[in-house]
Amino acid sequence: MLDSQPIIISQAQQTWRDRNPDRSLLDALEEVSLAALQDIGSARLTAAVDTVATVPFLASQVPDLAGMMPKNSGDALCQRLGLRAATFTSDVGGNTPQLMVNYFADRLAAGESRAVLVTGAELFATLFSALSSGQDLSHWQQTGARSPIQLDEPKPPCTELERAHGMFEPIHTYPLFESALRHAAGWDQQTHLARLGRLVSRMSDVAAANPYAWRQESLTPAQVLDPAQGNRMITWPYTKVMNAILAVDMAAAVVMTTVGTARELGIDPSRWVYLRGGAEAHDIWNVSEREHLHESPALAACSRSALDMAGLELAELDLFDLYSCFPSAVQVACNAIGLDPDDPRGVTVTGGLTLFGGPGNNYSLHAIAEMVSRLQNGQGRHGLVTANGNYLTKHAVGVYSVDPGSAPWPLARPDLQILLDAGPRLVVDPTASGSGTLDACAVVFGKEGPKRGIVLGRMEDGRRFVANTPGDPDLLARLVEMDPVGLQGRVTAGDKVNSFEL
Repeated sequence: MLDSQPIIISQAQQTWRDRNPDRSLLDALEEVSLAALQDIGSARLTAAVDTVATVPFLASQVPDLAGMMPKNSGDALCQRLGLRAATFTSDVGGNTPQLMVNYFADRLAAGESRAVLVTGAELFATLFSALSSGQDLSHWQQTGARSPIQLDEPKPPCTELERAHGMFEPIHTYPLFESALRHAAGWDQQTHLARLGRLVSRMSDVAAANPYAWRQESLTPAQVLDPAQGNRMITWPYTKVMNAILAVDMAAAVVMTTVGTARELGIDPSRWVYLRGGAEAHDIWNVSEREHLHESPALAACSRSALDMAGLELAELDLFDLYSCFPSAVQVACNAIGLDPDDPRGVTVTGGLTLFGGPGNNYSLHAIAEMVSRLQNGQGRHGLVTANGNYLTKHAVGVYSVDPGSAPWPLARPDLQILLDAGPRLVVDPTASGSGTLDACAVVFGKEGPKRGIVLGRMEDGRRFVANTPGDPDLLARLVEMDPVGLQGRVTAGDKVNSFEL
């Protein structure tokens, strides 16, 4: 075991349920970061931290909310904690926490950082409550002096064509993947819904036992599927409980270092969790250009690479946390890594974004913190975390272990993106007109029932089209009651929005 081997030595999580507007985002970052730094009781640890990475606040990307958000939060946090550290951040995306852990493992192994604090917070429950009641949040706008180093450049998550048809909102796009998954598996509706109910029910059992979970409630499969009692249909076939909960107040942090530094600081080796493998890559960026909507070549490649790097097989893993903003994300991840969704080891250590909570970009930092905690407390030896940004677009994977393994963390990890970029990509016709066949369909519901369909399909020449359906009740009922993939109809180009009818 080399002194340069990266490890995580401490973690912390916080969940606040009081919707207190006096607590700012910077206050939340400070509280959880202090808890992580004090987790192992070493006063020397704080002095060793020379790198601070903050997960970006999701609301900072919303024009109407960005002005309320802290600027240069990493530097402002350093001032509060008394740290002299380089600061980093990244583009938005649920992949960000695992991406950061992988990146800083590289820096630690190369001797470019000594100890790293990775931290993030979201206070959407308080934010939404304050906005609805007109409370003043001007004190949230604290600003640090130094701009952070940006790990990756911001990039729009979707095309203007996709946005015009409603695909900017994840609650619409992930059900498209769900329809493609169902068709590829050949499930009838009863089988499909039963699988969804069982998947989310099992995750709810984990959330019910997690003191940090926003919704601590075990749900039966029937309760998951029943669109009653506050669980209305959002986008077919997802009821509300199958959608990530954004309105939560949560924070998490981990502290990374190396074996050599941990020894020097006198950190008990029983607290060391080794980062054994890591990988990141993205699928074809725009959903409308993807040939197959039920799979993720990038996640499959990342998982294989991370496990190979760790020298572990899937059967040797004890714990998993698969990114779970919607059931399709979990199923695609299961298929990518070869895990049965009904595997007794489970698919989450937190309870998942739909029950534990979906704190913006920061969920996977909670997953990593929980994974580290479980491994430190003897609840397993090896675990795997997957993280996903945008629409099954950006992926990061980490393999964690209480065993150091036989191979050191490599100074150069494989570049998976070159082969992925060479994969097939469909040509999209933005003004498609004529006969077309459906590849995926999502039926959007309002409080009164189905409103419209969002569809992806192919014209007779193989080009992809994007369209909405009219709000015709009979048409929408047909799309809900049957497997819509493979149905033929007619596409009519519109000014900005295309129309599809059977």
